[in-house]
Amino acid sequence: MKPDYANHLRGLYIVTPDWDDTAQLLTATELALQNGAALVQYRHKTADPAQRRDQASALLALCRQYEVPLIINDHVDLCLEIDADGIHVGGTDASIAEVRQAVGPDRIVGASCYGTLELAHAAHRDGASYVAFGGFYPSRVKKYDFRTAPEIIAQSKREIALPVVVIGGITLENAPPLVAQGADMVAVISSVYLVPVAERKTRELADLYRS
Repeated sequence: MKPDYANHLRGLYIVTPDWDDTAQLLTATELALQNGAALVQYRHKTADPAQRRDQASALLALCRQYEVPLIINDHVDLCLEIDADGIHVGGTDASIAEVRQAVGPDRIVGASCYGTLELAHAAHRDGASYVAFGGFYPSRVKKYDFRTAPEIIAQSKREIALPVVVIGGITLENAPPLVAQGADMVAVISSVYLVPVAERKTRELADLYRS
């Protein structure tokens, strides 16, 4: 039986880079888990189905050791096949309602809402577990055509009874204003996987949520 993580969405949310080296991916992810990562999303845009399945399965086993949920980006079939803890849905993927129906009531379903509160309201109505806004800052990994205003976080917290995830170029230096606005989780790729002294950087990001 999978643990119930849906009511514990708070803290550092790490998203994997497009690494083909599974050993490197697992080593870096375990380091992040040891230093306070609260949620892991497997995202590999260029992997073939076999590699994606192998990496996701290995990450799930690792996350189980640390009692941290694993979210699969986009691929509902993969989420169901390996019995992952949830799915993250982007704006060009299936609808939140369709995904919620496919994965059932107990898995985490995250929704990319970019800079649009209307998308967050719709995601809430359709069964999302959290809403994700961004990008807030220039990103090394993903190019955004817009910049999201930090004020959307507090507005979402007032209007929508769902945790808020923020993403897009987030670092230890620029994350605190977003946390102050009420962000429940900060999602990062580069700031954990693509930095020197990753252990310390991860711990300091996780410390933003340790009172």
